[in-house]
Amino acid sequence: MTVTNDADSALNQQALKYHSEPRPGKISVELTKPTETQEDLALAYTPGVAEPVRQIHQDPQAAYDYTSKGNLVGVITDGSAVLGLGNVGALAGKPVMEGKGVLFKKFADIDVFDIEVNAEHPQEFIETVMRIAPTFGGINLEDIAAPHCFEIEAALIDQLDIPVFHDDQHGTAIIIAAGLLNALELANKQLEDAKVVVLGAGAAGIAAVRLLMAMGAHRNNIYVLDRKGVIHIGRKDLNPYKFGVAADTDKRTLEDAMDGADVFIGVSGPDLVSPEMLASMAPNPVVFALSNPVPEIRPEVAHRVRDDLIMATGRSDYPNQANNVLGFPFIFRGALDVHASRINEEMQIATVKALQALTHEPAPQSVLDAYGLDSLAFGKDYIIPKPLDPRLKVAISEAVARAAVESGVARAPYPSHYPEI
Repeated sequence: MTVTNDADSALNQQALKYHSEPRPGKISVELTKPTETQEDLALAYTPGVAEPVRQIHQDPQAAYDYTSKGNLVGVITDGSAVLGLGNVGALAGKPVMEGKGVLFKKFADIDVFDIEVNAEHPQEFIETVMRIAPTFGGINLEDIAAPHCFEIEAALIDQLDIPVFHDDQHGTAIIIAAGLLNALELANKQLEDAKVVVLGAGAAGIAAVRLLMAMGAHRNNIYVLDRKGVIHIGRKDLNPYKFGVAADTDKRTLEDAMDGADVFIGVSGPDLVSPEMLASMAPNPVVFALSNPVPEIRPEVAHRVRDDLIMATGRSDYPNQANNVLGFPFIFRGALDVHASRINEEMQIATVKALQALTHEPAPQSVLDAYGLDSLAFGKDYIIPKPLDPRLKVAISEAVARAAVESGVARAPYPSHYPEI
């Protein structure tokens, strides 16, 4: 039986009212050209529309000049892993996809069509997305369960010529990496030497490990755990994605892995880390307990156990919120602005470094006002920028665009309104 308190009930009712009034849903389509006269309509549709059709037929890249393609992202799901609610189905996932559209528009002025696909098998989903892909300048895959999410994203990246980005994988991994590099700096430790425990071997956990290894973490210093314990090379039940993060180790349990660890990254479930496990970690431990709304270990518990702790959560009511909105709107903004054919590893690492660097700069007054703070400076309670920081759009978008140009996946020049390369 599910028990809800009065506060939960009130929030649920408020959320339903928000989504239904005065007009159902959270996003709509708006016109960008005048439609007041007969001449306007003749240009918007027939006969005027014929000339852009001819131009695009001759040169598909002209679609970026004459249609909304270059500022349009498809947010697409099969509804198999929606929030913490699980496989609720494509239609039930629509409020989340619309919400993603709100964030794209609010933070990066990117338009979104949300697409909910009924597909029981990965190949069905892949074929559907491939057929509708010409509509978009980029595709954000959302709330697709592992391991199918890996197969789906890899196939679409390989077969399409626009950016395909599964935010639950790479968006989360990027924010984790940026915050972790800053936390390790404060702890006077190096990524390549750090012993890292990752609890959760789904989309976010495996993507985080892959990105950290690309940035210098040592594979045999990383212990990834699923429901059966440590993922090690001796296990016979591993799919290819889990085998790719398997360690050569005799550690088997979370208690084993946590003993002497420098870093804990939780992308799993509530209250899975005990005070005793935290106490067994190395000096100046870094703990990213990202299960939401209840972390793997609650900050008030963790800080009672360790006064040398650096901690992040997925919640906005504690310091150091690891929030994907710090990344994905601006990653797509930079990719779209140079007509990138993909979001590659170079662009992801550029985002990590931009986030890492921004945290070292003084926070603007608007951020202090938004969060009711008198000051905010790089330190244990500020290892990652705040989501409402207005500097994110320029800092990340230009870093992504530059990386796209330099890595050869851009089909348009570096924008003149960006800072010089």
